[in-house]
Amino acid sequence: MQLHLGIRRSVRARKAAGCAFLALAFSCASAVSLAQDEVKLSDVQARNLGVRVTHPIPSRTDLTLPYPVQIVIPTQQLWVVSAPVAGMVANLLVGRGDRVTAGQPLVTLESPSFVSQQRDYLHAIAQEHLASQQLNRNLDLFEGKAVPQRVLEASQAEARQSALVVAERRQMLRLSGMSDDAISRLSQDAAISGTLTVNAPQTASAVDLAVSPGQRLEQSAPLVKLARLSPLWAEIAVPAANIRAIRTGARVEIEGYSTPGKVVLVSETIDPATQTILVRAEVPNDGELHPGQTTAARIGFLSAGVSGFEIPYSGLIRQGERTSVFVAFDGGFRLVPVKLLAEDQDHVVVSGPISEQDAIAIGGISALRGILSGLGQ
Repeated sequence: MQLHLGIRRSVRARKAAGCAFLALAFSCASAVSLAQDEVKLSDVQARNLGVRVTHPIPSRTDLTLPYPVQIVIPTQQLWVVSAPVAGMVANLLVGRGDRVTAGQPLVTLESPSFVSQQRDYLHAIAQEHLASQQLNRNLDLFEGKAVPQRVLEASQAEARQSALVVAERRQMLRLSGMSDDAISRLSQDAAISGTLTVNAPQTASAVDLAVSPGQRLEQSAPLVKLARLSPLWAEIAVPAANIRAIRTGARVEIEGYSTPGKVVLVSETIDPATQTILVRAEVPNDGELHPGQTTAARIGFLSAGVSGFEIPYSGLIRQGERTSVFVAFDGGFRLVPVKLLAEDQDHVVVSGPISEQDAIAIGGISALRGILSGLGQ
């Protein structure tokens, strides 16, 4: 019997508290102005309703929550060194991960095709020499009126054609990897080699080896993949709902890495499987980042000429797609629309017609909304 009596008293107490709150709210309603989205309250009434305020903190470049990141090599910093001729791999002169400099030997090939190219080049030089000699003889004979002009013109055409063949054969040797010095030595000594050394086109790192010694290759088969490892790309998967605040040029901080990067791309497409949007950042690399590495990153918010402000999550009011805050003015509070830039479980970052001098309501929001709703009835 005493237990039932206690329950009834508890219920009556809660009802009484509810009635007191409603009475207080309606007593405040009598002081509310008729202006839309404004609630007129005295300081005492606000305190009785549990209204608390805070000042927004300027946050022009606040950071997002950590998003997953994969470190990749920019496509324009990747090169595949291919076999210039068909042949067999005699030696691999670098290992995976090695740092190589421009002109450094990478692979040695033994190639019958390379032998044929050198022979053809020497033959073209010999033919050019003969054509040049014939042209000089016919030129002398033509001046002595011993041969007609058509014979001289035919010799000139043959000499030009021979020079073109030499230029073609020389270019093929260059494409095979022979330097100009080596081609000059070949012209002078006629020493044909069956071995070709493939050199690095520029300073980079060997990130992959596609061949092994003894392997036979066709022309243009890949040998070594080279890459320049600074800067690198940080590819960030950002939820589509949070993409509005991210702009090209925003600061990016990678967890465990001291040097910040910046956003260079915000994709226009959404991954249908994860509902995320690709954000790509370019990050200088001093050796701490490695392609293929997975980590997390925070992205800074950049506003287009508008400052962002951080307030506690409890101060944000959602009405469908619309977001707003209650801003104090002399004698009450005004509902001010704001744009939501970012949020987490503790705070939000917003932009709008507010400043760090304003007082934003972060407590008693339900009472303020209830009074405001009562005005429209």
